Parts: sequence; C-alpha cells; structure tokens
Amino acid sequence: MQTTIQIMSPTLANQIAAGEVIERPASVVKELVENAIDANSGRIEIFVEEAGLKSIHVIDDGDGIPKEEVPKAFERHATSKLLSNEDLFRIRTLGFRGEALPSIASVSEVTVETAQKNLPGRRLVLKGGELIEDRAASSRKGTRIAVEALFYNTPARLKYVKTLKTELSHITDGINRFALAHPDISFKLVSDGSTLIKTVGNRDQIQAIAGVYGVGTAKKMKAIRGESFDFELSGFVSLPEVTRASNTYITLILNGRVIKNYALTKAIVEGYGSTLMVGRYPVAVISIQVDPLLLDVNVHPTKQQVRISSEKELGQLLKDTIRKRLHEETRIPSAYENVIEKPKKRQKADEKPQQTTIFSQQPSSSDSPFLKNQGSSDSVEAKHSKDFASHSAEEGEKDQFQHNTQPNQYESNFSKLLEDRKDVSFETVNPASEQKVNEGDFESGFPDLDYIGQMHGTYLFAQNEKGLYIIDQHAAQERIKYEYFKEAITRQGTDLQELLVPVVLDYPLDEAVTIRDNQSKLEEASVFLEEFGQNSFLVRQHPNWIKAEEVEETIREMIAFFLRETSLSVGKFREETAIMMSCKGSIKANHYLSRQESEQLLHDLKQADNPYNCPHGRPVLVSFSTKDMEKMFKRIQDPH
Repeated sequence: MQTTIQIMSPTLANQIAAGEVIERPASVVKELVENAIDANSGRIEIFVEEAGLKSIHVIDDGDGIPKEEVPKAFERHATSKLLSNEDLFRIRTLGFRGEALPSIASVSEVTVETAQKNLPGRRLVLKGGELIEDRAASSRKGTRIAVEALFYNTPARLKYVKTLKTELSHITDGINRFALAHPDISFKLVSDGSTLIKTVGNRDQIQAIAGVYGVGTAKKMKAIRGESFDFELSGFVSLPEVTRASNTYITLILNGRVIKNYALTKAIVEGYGSTLMVGRYPVAVISIQVDPLLLDVNVHPTKQQVRISSEKELGQLLKDTIRKRLHEETRIPSAYENVIEKPKKRQKADEKPQQTTIFSQQPSSSDSPFLKNQGSSDSVEAKHSKDFASHSAEEGEKDQFQHNTQPNQYESNFSKLLEDRKDVSFETVNPASEQKVNEGDFESGFPDLDYIGQMHGTYLFAQNEKGLYIIDQHAAQERIKYEYFKEAITRQGTDLQELLVPVVLDYPLDEAVTIRDNQSKLEEASVFLEEFGQNSFLVRQHPNWIKAEEVEETIREMIAFFLRETSLSVGKFREETAIMMSCKGSIKANHYLSRQESEQLLHDLKQADNPYNCPHGRPVLVSFSTKDMEKMFKRIQDPH
C-alpha cells in the first residue's frame, strides 16, 4: 500500500469531482442549462442523441464568456459568480462552485464556442480535460457547448446508467422543471430528431404548466399567493380532484432554483387536509422568494437540497396559504367532464409526459440564429431543423371507489354542534391568467338541494335550478361525523363519563413503556390511563363521544394506532382518531334511508366546514349541470 502523500493530478481531481456532480447525462444537461440561465439567456436549445450518451448540445443566446477567459472556465473552482467570502452567503445564481465544466470535460469530449455581443468569439475543444484545439470562432452572441462520448474514459460509470428511455426521462423531467421555474425563457429539447419540449418563454406560468402537464390539468390549477416577514410565495396548486400517485408532481422553486425538500413538500400536502385521497398527491408549482442570507445552498453537490432558516415558518405559510385558497372553492366534480366525456388523447395514469405542448408558433429551427451552419461541428443541430407537431398530455384515469355493505342507521348529532360556529372569510385570489374549471361551474358555496330519491341504498339524488347532484351517503356521513369527532376530541378533559367497572388493558412490556412515556400525549386525545402493574393500565373514564359499549374497543384502536405512529403530533393523532371514529360509525352502502333521514343528511352536510370530501379524500358528491344533461341527450351540440 502506498503511504507517501501526493498531490492528485488536476485530471484525477476533476474525475473525482465528476463522480459527485455528473451522475448521468441528465446531470450534464442540468449543469449546462443552469449556466445558460445564469448568463441571462432568453432562449435555450438542447439537442441529445442516444439519451445524451452519444452527444449533448446546449445552445443559448446569453451574455457569452469573454474571449480571454474561456480557457479559465475549464479550470477547477474558477467562477465569475463568487468574488468574496461574503458572496457565498448571498448566492443569487444557480451555479457558483466552478466545478461543472472541468468535471464534464474530464469524462467526455467537449467543444465550446462563445462570444459576447459585437465581439470576436473563441472555440475550444477538450478531450478528457486536455486542451486539443483553440481558435477564433463566430461572433454570434451566446454560448454553444457540445458534450460527446460521455464517460468514454470512465467505463465503470456506464454500469450505473439505466436504459436510454430512463435516461431520457430524467433529461425531460429536468427541462420540464426548468420551464416551470423560468417561464420567461424559451426552452427547446430535441432527442434523436424529435422535438419533445418547446416553450415560448412569455412569462406566463399557467401556460408553462399546460405545456408540461396538459391543458386539462392546467384548467384545474388555482393561483396562490402568500407572504410572511421572511418569505413570499406564489404559484399554482391543483384542485383536490387532480392528484397523482407520487409527490414528484410537486415542484418547489426557491429563488429560481428547483429544490427538493421533504418538509416543505409535506406542508403542501397537509395544506389540503382531508381533501386528498390517502396515498394521493397534488400537482403544484410554487415559487418562493427569500433573502439569500437565510439560505445555504452549498450543502449538496447537485445543489438540489438547500438549508433554509425558519423552515418551519415557511412550511406553515405554505400550509395556511393552500388551505385558505382551497376553502373558497366549490369543489363538486363534474360527472359529465370526468366520467362521460372522453379526452381526445390520454396517457397512462401518473405517467410523466415525454412530450410537451408547443405553446404558440415560433420560427422554425432553420430560421434560428442558433442553427446557422458554422462548419462540421454544427452538423448535429442542422439535422434538427424540422418543427414537429404538438400534442398535449391529458390527465390519467380517475380512481374507482368501492363501498362497504354493512347496514347502519343514520343519526344526526352534528347540527347543534355547528350552530355556534362563526364564518371565516378568506382572501380571494383570482388572477387574470387563471382559467375556469369548466363551462358548467356551479354556484359558489355549497348549494341548496331538493332531495329526489335513493339508488341501491347507496346514492342519494338531489336537484336545484342548476342541475342534478349525486351524493355518496357513506362519504357524506363520514364527513359529518369526522367534523363532529374532530371538534369533540379537542375538548379533552371535559364531558367525561365514569365507568362503573374499569377496563383493564394489558400490553407487552416494550409497548407498555412507550405508552407510559407518552401518557400526556394520549390524554390530549382523550385517552385517560391509570397504571395498573408493570404492563397494564386501567381506564376509569371516557369522553361522552365514545359510546359506553364501545369504550374498550375504541381506546384499544386508538392506542394501537398511536403505537404504530408514535412520532405523530397531538393534532395529527386527534385527526386520525376522528377519521377512525367517523368511518366505523357511518351508514354504509346498501342501506335504505327514509326521506326524512335523507333530507336530514343533506341538511347536516351543508353545515359542514368541508362538505365536498370524506376524511379519506373521496368526493362526497358529483354534479351534472343542466347543460351537461342537454349535451348527453343531444339537445345541444357538444363543442368537442
């Protein structure tokens, strides 16, 4: 084993750095596009062959690199973005370390042509980090970088590269997020001759969302805006009916940088409360502005993870802003739009679009100043001068729901509880760029309904002058009972009932220790336990909202849930308890209600704070507007 300490060669040091920064072709694209954005580009074009393994070309119309400084750009830690130690704490650019270009050049063949406005340009060619060509070049303002034969001299890296389809999806996802974060920049992505993304860069973020996620999704995105002393946020979030199976459709943009942050993503989801189905996530694009002094972006090689001062404050702002915005929406899904009407083009549920709508007409690539013939090195771009037809990515298939078939009787214990509630007003956000959800939007607020009848002991039918409504009776009472129990549980310590015979609960020693250590948290959720030996507890009293005959079963279920989720906050534990109680006590499918019971159910539903979703996020009711009915029976022509 070599024991002599030696200084690594620049080439070896750059290859090690490349292992941290350049994980795959998408990493190269990311670094080069970030440099183009930092150079104040208004238009950025990316061409890849074989998912970037064969070649990556990034062309911009930015400021360019001064002719005499081009070689220095490929030296490690050479940067124009940090001039002093203090600048490290006021970073306003996407790049700043000066590692990207030398790292990329060390594991590929790189050609760069760059020029500033009205000044001569310069062309460099490097292979494995070694300079092999240096000459004058075109004076076209901007920079063009070609990266070819990626990882040719580090074949071990190729073992970790996935299929071409997978690698291309990473590139596409990255450009999509750049388009969402920078709607003022025109982006174009071409893969093996096919245009996958083409945006106009007109500063309209909702149009960028339409291009990435489809027009149908964009129409169901709502603008949000919020601010606190330290943070300003703006963007768009989807209505609760538009969800995906993972949180990857949530895009967070911090001072123009797309970041990953679990706590903030969680706060966005929590802002939806119980309006989301379990295991489903919204679509969101949210921009956050903050003083750079409150950020540390130098905590991860890829700079996607950022340390944020006052992160809890920001999470609360996100949660509150989203909750208030959704509260003002009438969230009754259109049955005609979501079930009857078939989109012209569909994609698999939750599949990320591989192509993006061309937002508006742009000059063809053959007219582009980026694609002027500059010799053999431009042959790749010249092959991609043809414009391709656009298409939109539509929403995935809707979820199907099943119902429990246990019979119950409907009980109304909710109306009195809600009589004393005060209305809460929220600021309305209605930007001019926002589009209506559909032509048949119903009135704002929960509508007055006239009961018509019941189908299969499961669905209630009601009407008003706007159209027909179908109500899931189980989901409706679940929502009503959930709000009753949630409020009742917060009144812990009051309205307690003594048991004539205490209930004894036995647990294994490890669980007993956990329960004993968290008795105060359990008491805040109305679980009152008295130690009874080493691993047993007595229940002598219970809140009135638990029926006497269900005390042992209910408290055991609450403790069992707590033992599974000991890290839950008191508020979340109360909420989960309320969900459990509402589900077990609600009327099920295949149970017939009298007219009086049905009308009482609709009356109680109207009083609910959120009458649109059950606590698991399923819709309580759907609507057919009169216009929808006329379309179905061909009384009027469907514009589609």
